Amino acid sequence: MAGITYEITEEIGVLSEGAGGWQKELNLVSWNDREPKYDLRDWAPDHERMRKGITLSADELAELKAILNEMDI
Repeated sequence: MAGITYEITEEIGVLSEGAGGWQKELNLVSWNDREPKYDLRDWAPDHERMRKGITLSADELAELKAILNEMDI
């Protein structure tokens, strides 16, 4: 991804693992030297490549948690 820099500041957890060792992970990631945000996406085993994902602020993550807590799963 040319022009985009990232640093995984905290590895929080792995949700699943797919073909070739790619893992869907929840991490705290700093994109382009900005404040880290919660990030959910697939990562290659070496964390050198990634697929599309979503980033969430702490407030957004808290809201998602509240929504998930109310679901009957």
